[in-house]
Amino acid sequence: MKRITMENKISFILLITLFLSYFSAQSYGKSQIEALSRLYKAKISKNSTVDRSHFNASDLYIGAKVEPQNEMKEKDRIEKLPGQPPVRFKQYGGYITVDQKAGRAFYYYFAEAQHSKESLPLLLWLNGGPGCSSLAYGAMQELGPFRVKSDGKTLFKNKFAWNYAANVLFVESPAGVGFSYSNTTSDYGKNGDRKTATDNYVFLLNWLERFPEYKNRDFYISGESYAGHYVPQLAHTILYHNKKAHKNIINFKGIIIGNAVINDDTDTKGMYDYFESHALISDGTLNKIQKYCNFSTDSSQESDECIGASNEADTDVNSIDIYNIYAPLCSNTSLTDKPKKASIVNMDPCSDYYVYAYLNRPDVQEALHANVTKLDHDWEPCSDVIKVWGDSPSTIIPLIREFLANGIRVWIFSGDTDGRVPVTSTKYSINKMKLAVTTKWHPWFLSGEVGGYTQVYEGNLTFATVRGAGHQVPSYQPVRALSLIMHFLGGTGLPNSSRQ
Repeated sequence: MKRITMENKISFILLITLFLSYFSAQSYGKSQIEALSRLYKAKISKNSTVDRSHFNASDLYIGAKVEPQNEMKEKDRIEKLPGQPPVRFKQYGGYITVDQKAGRAFYYYFAEAQHSKESLPLLLWLNGGPGCSSLAYGAMQELGPFRVKSDGKTLFKNKFAWNYAANVLFVESPAGVGFSYSNTTSDYGKNGDRKTATDNYVFLLNWLERFPEYKNRDFYISGESYAGHYVPQLAHTILYHNKKAHKNIINFKGIIIGNAVINDDTDTKGMYDYFESHALISDGTLNKIQKYCNFSTDSSQESDECIGASNEADTDVNSIDIYNIYAPLCSNTSLTDKPKKASIVNMDPCSDYYVYAYLNRPDVQEALHANVTKLDHDWEPCSDVIKVWGDSPSTIIPLIREFLANGIRVWIFSGDTDGRVPVTSTKYSINKMKLAVTTKWHPWFLSGEVGGYTQVYEGNLTFATVRGAGHQVPSYQPVRALSLIMHFLGGTGLPNSSRQ
């Protein structure tokens, strides 16, 4: 009897452990989703304090100076990361101060191109959130040169890394994200789109002073999700100051944004239409949403009926990875003593935990030249420090129109299995611009198979889908994503109906 009781106790403990592990995996893994959803709810709530007015660089005060960066580049050189396989390219990491008085500094990680670094362009990658780290996702799980193994100690090569196509720069912004910080605590309560764009611009000017060989290099900005705001806003700020100075302070050429937040009303409508068309919510829930929700950028708040119907939809999709609706979930957050067999093509759904463990190791932080001020909190993939987001325009379509009018190349890509900012949202947003089609919808091919579909619009805007990919397109379909970026940076469209 005693033996049975002990077995029951052990079974009970195992059951509780598995339950807690599962629950932890869901809540931790949804940090990106929660960051974006929290902002959306704040924007439509009663008595919302989020400023949704148009973003204009002329309203920003860029008061910080470009500081001398003598010898700083070599100090930032990363000799080798712990557990890293040998590579032939150089990598750097360190801090750029964006506000001397406040003591505000952004952390960056930079991987030189694996070949032809002197001629290939400079590409800045931004993750969104708002409040999520480009180091956590872009660098360590998507398009960076390494991925973290399941032991949280060793790295393996990403053979589809984007530094095959460009010199790639990642920055954690705004202050409070990842290793980026401010010595003025009140900064963490004053974040928003305008401040992020201002600081990103100051960061870039000072980074180019530290790496002067890239000052005249072709420069591109890319990112995903809420970087659909960050990328165009930084691009607009660069354009504004180039025109104001009557010269190219930064040799800016184009943007590429994926599953991007573009226009609130079409983003939201497209998300719910995608949910219903993929059998994630019921017809009844969608009907209530369509009946009660305004989906208008002119609406300061939604009705109680709309919010109730939206909450029904949230409940229905709560148990899946909404960034890739067919992807498996992480069911065991523990690290392994010996690393599991690593795969770039088959992404491990628990990668968040491996990256978290790796980047919180003191030897890793020392090698990265990170956490030099000894933050009072762990490095996190999405910030717990940032609580308030003060301004978020309802649309960035006017900025895209500006780029097209000024000969700036615009590519918008979408993974077709992402439910948070899905392909329907992107298509609705582009359609709202009423641009003439110059190259009609057609498949593009990679190794004889359809990689996705594309359409080109007047003014040099290209829309491309990546077949079978989720929100983190560079991680779920890395070979197709690399093909996409190589065509973009090469100044060409994607392969058309001929099999490539």
